[in-house]
Amino acid sequence: MVIDAFAQVPAGGAAPGGPPANPGIAALLQIGWFVPLFLIIYMLLIRPQQQQQKQLEKMRTALKKGDRVVTTGGIIGTVVGLDNGKAVLRVADDVKLEFTRSSIVSVVSEAKS
Repeated sequence: MVIDAFAQVPAGGAAPGGPPANPGIAALLQIGWFVPLFLIIYMLLIRPQQQQQKQLEKMRTALKKGDRVVTTGGIIGTVVGLDNGKAVLRVADDVKLEFTRSSIVSVVSEAKS
């Protein structure tokens, strides 16, 4: 003789090891893991990149004649002229090149004039 055994739900409303009685709470718990994960990603990736971009823009706006700079192409030159979006660099005697300010990535040092 075979007797079927049926699991009974305890009085609390949830079976042991099963899903919680209230599915809304379960959804909140699953979504709740994304908030700390997003904060960690923000603090480790997004925020430092934003700060670096602000420093780069600050450096580009503070450029002045006589600064020795490096471009994205690796060209090192001395700033001899500045315009709104352009910078003229002297890379050798009688050789001047025109670059956009956004192509300048760092100031090496002050040139000795």
